[in-house]
Amino acid sequence: MSDSFAESDSFAESDSFAELFEQSQIENKMRPGTIISARVLDIKNDNVIVNAGLKSEGIIPKEQFLDDEGQLEITIGDDVDVSLDAIEDGYGTTRLSREKAKRKIAWQELEKAHEDNQTVTGIITERVKGGFTVEIGKVRAFLPGSLVDVRPVRDTSFLEGKPNEFKVIKVDQRRNNIVVSRRAVVETENTIDVEEVIESLKEGALVKGIVKNLTDYGAFIDLGGIDGLLHITDMAWKRVKNPSEIVSIGDEIEVKVLKFDAEKRRVSLGLKQMGDDPWLNLTKRYPEGARLNGKITSIADYGCFVELEEGVEGLVHVSEMDWTNKNVHPSKLVHLGQEVEVMILDIDQERRRISLGIKQCEENPWEKFASTHSKGDRIVGLIKSITDFGIFIGLDGGIDGLVHLSDVSWGDDAEASIRNFNKGGEIETVVLAVDSERERISLGIKQLEKDHFSDFATEHQKGTVVKGVVKKVEQDYVVVNLGEEVDGFLKAAEISLEEEVADARTVLKEGDKIEVKITEVDRKKRIINLSIKARESDDEQTTVKEYAPETGENSKLGDILKDELEK
Repeated sequence: MSDSFAESDSFAESDSFAELFEQSQIENKMRPGTIISARVLDIKNDNVIVNAGLKSEGIIPKEQFLDDEGQLEITIGDDVDVSLDAIEDGYGTTRLSREKAKRKIAWQELEKAHEDNQTVTGIITERVKGGFTVEIGKVRAFLPGSLVDVRPVRDTSFLEGKPNEFKVIKVDQRRNNIVVSRRAVVETENTIDVEEVIESLKEGALVKGIVKNLTDYGAFIDLGGIDGLLHITDMAWKRVKNPSEIVSIGDEIEVKVLKFDAEKRRVSLGLKQMGDDPWLNLTKRYPEGARLNGKITSIADYGCFVELEEGVEGLVHVSEMDWTNKNVHPSKLVHLGQEVEVMILDIDQERRRISLGIKQCEENPWEKFASTHSKGDRIVGLIKSITDFGIFIGLDGGIDGLVHLSDVSWGDDAEASIRNFNKGGEIETVVLAVDSERERISLGIKQLEKDHFSDFATEHQKGTVVKGVVKKVEQDYVVVNLGEEVDGFLKAAEISLEEEVADARTVLKEGDKIEVKITEVDRKKRIINLSIKARESDDEQTTVKEYAPETGENSKLGDILKDELEK
């Protein structure tokens, strides 16, 4: 009897132990942080209701079930992994988290990838001190700057915001620390592909690559384990100021191998060589003097560049931009992107230079003026400026004519006469000469009036005896007024035949009326030289001739007078 009781107690103890063990196992599985499977029962408003087989249903915020694009990634009836926060929160509610489950699963996957030396996919989201933050699932990892690529990369924009392959090199969940490397992936790929790439790098071969980095002098192209340089001069047939005008980081482009040094692993690439050279037979397409339209691509201090077609640009020098505005910056005459008509002036195909002209497509105002005006024509214009050497007059067509100082007045004091004119005033002038080739128009003001000097010189030539009035007396000379606005010069030595005059002031004074002989007329300098001495000598000779038959041809006036007194 006792044995049976003992046996029954033994069975009871065994059953109790089994229940306790099973219960402990359940409790271990139900600890906070445990990943369990739950079924979606309903989706209401901002919550998702799930059943994890616990005492109560769990309620999880709907936002935890959204994908990267903000779309709901579940439907009613789906089984999902969730993290157990609490079986009983004190209010009879089971707390579950889909977000924590995702993070724990991501950590597990990263740990496994680390153990198996497998790559993971992540997105570089932002720059931080020493490197970058990489988003891998729901976990943030750190990418050191030195582990971005096999070579230093200045601009990583081509990698940011895009899925990239990484290797996990460190995982520390307790410290929430994950370190990844893109360099390790690139090195592995390079090891596999570089030999194949080298085999394909023959001069003239066409290869595809991705723009890896940009510099001032060109772009580095990743050909798959080896980099090639696309120099800025080989990007396009046209002028390129910056490589970013042609390519961008991350672009996949096809290029031609120009040169390959297998020993140094240096590759020179060309993009413009993918098409025909537009400069071939250019002179046939654009003969000298041809007119065509183009677009202004750049402006410099010395002119502007005009694109005639893709890869062909010409220079319009500032002197060839406008007939009249020659001392202004080109930006005052044209602007970037402007469509202009140009004329081909010259093509140097060897040096790839084209000289263009804009003003040649418009009528030459100098030639127009020459065709409509002749010497002697009277014109009216506004005074644009007054200088020490003359007056500039504005004419039709935006051109100027010059009244030289010597053509302002017939008088001696032209500098005084020019002060009578003001800038902006209207003035009448006479056309003296037109040189359209040199772009010069000579005008005159004094020619509007009668030239008394010229009239006097025509009527009174050298040797003529005239009467005048002493206007001014100096020691060495005397100014004699001979008529209206006409003066002559009498040197002191030419005042008397009988005696030598050292000081004209001792013999003549202002207002004296005298009779003189014109000894010289200089029309260019407008000078008339006079002499009393020469006139007296002529008088003496006349007297001698009257008495010469009686006294002899070689007799002097003194001898003749002596003979007359002795009679």
